[in-house]
Amino acid sequence: MIKFSDLNLSEDTLNALERIGVDTPTPIQSMAIPPTLKGKDVIGQAQTGTGKTFAYILPAIENIEGEGLQVLVLCPTRELALQVTGEFKKFIDSQSVVTVYGGQEISYQIKAIKKSKVVVGTPGRLIDHIHRKSIKLNSVKMVVIDEADEMLNMGFIEDVGTILGEVPSQRQTLLFSATMPKPIIELTKKFQKDPVFIKVPSKELTVSGIHQHYFNVKERDKNELLFRILDIYDPQSAMIFCNTKKTVDDLTVALKENNYLADAIHGDIKQFQRDKVMNAFKSKNVRILVATDVAARGLDIKDVEIVVNYDLPNYNEYYVHRIGRTGRMGKTGIAFTFVTSRETYKLREIEKYAGKIEKLEIPSIEDVENRSKSVLVNKIKEELMGDGYKRYIENAKILVDEFSEIEVVAALLKMNEKNFRKREFKAIEKIRDGRKDDFKKRYGMRNKR
Repeated sequence: MIKFSDLNLSEDTLNALERIGVDTPTPIQSMAIPPTLKGKDVIGQAQTGTGKTFAYILPAIENIEGEGLQVLVLCPTRELALQVTGEFKKFIDSQSVVTVYGGQEISYQIKAIKKSKVVVGTPGRLIDHIHRKSIKLNSVKMVVIDEADEMLNMGFIEDVGTILGEVPSQRQTLLFSATMPKPIIELTKKFQKDPVFIKVPSKELTVSGIHQHYFNVKERDKNELLFRILDIYDPQSAMIFCNTKKTVDDLTVALKENNYLADAIHGDIKQFQRDKVMNAFKSKNVRILVATDVAARGLDIKDVEIVVNYDLPNYNEYYVHRIGRTGRMGKTGIAFTFVTSRETYKLREIEKYAGKIEKLEIPSIEDVENRSKSVLVNKIKEELMGDGYKRYIENAKILVDEFSEIEVVAALLKMNEKNFRKREFKAIEKIRDGRKDDFKKRYGMRNKR
């Protein structure tokens, strides 16, 4: 097994890696670091969650010396830029790296840039600084384009070209992207010199520890199926992916109307609202995040228990991006994908790319009702472990004088059952083909509600 000590990194870098408890490089790191250290341009095709940030940060800090701006990292979103900055600060002084993005006071950024050796920023704000002449690029030795395909999707690719045109031509250029559409390839041809192409093998694309399943479901039944999954698994943290902003908005409204702690994030949501939603999600005040692919890219989210592909993604790589949100850091996760009859061919293409996905039968109303009863019983057991219930003992004595203890408990269970979900379950047409599966036997029930 390759270790970082095998990659010709300095003692200072190895010691820093040891301090943060990292000693084994991921495939993209072990493949990208050696040619980058040799000064070669690199194209790395890898999805979020493969460790590509360290693949360029470690070689970058090895080559920083003296003063002045030496490393420029372009990111499509503020969230990714902040995440990358945080990773740099694990290895270099915090004043040596600055994040620049829209929505932040530009005068602060201008002051911070003067002291920095590394600038991590979004294209639009970097263009602003170039026009203001508040950033000097003449000493830049390395430029990194992170999530290049998302730059393309968000309309930033021309800005990226403009920025690259302002940096000295003798620089080293690294480009990382989950997909390689034609405009990205054209960008590499124009701005890179004999780049080394690195691609994580497809067998390593899907994170191990993620249980992948799909359901055949009619479009009109997707909401109800989602509700049943959420009721059965009761996740503390779940991400639901949709293909359009409208679907995200409509689904979020439906979830809230059915008493789920849910909120939305997509490209039309303003930055302050994005920050509010993300803080709520990380603190578990919001337990379900409904998002588009572009909006979710670059978000640093830990401990996502369940990912649901409410819409089948348009690209195979996006499927891997999505499910990679769960099952991180050695933990297990569950990914569910909704597939309509006309999308079967797309599912087969995804399976060729990411591996076999197991078909499940839609859980029944009885599964959900049994779950609600199990949750209720466990909540009572938890209450009995404390002493808060004791102030109700006198009322309990009055009841058991007139009724049996069993009847009283059963009545209370019945009353609480009504509050479990304030909506009527509708019947989803059963899938007749495929093997019947039992959710409870497969993973067990979580007792958190």
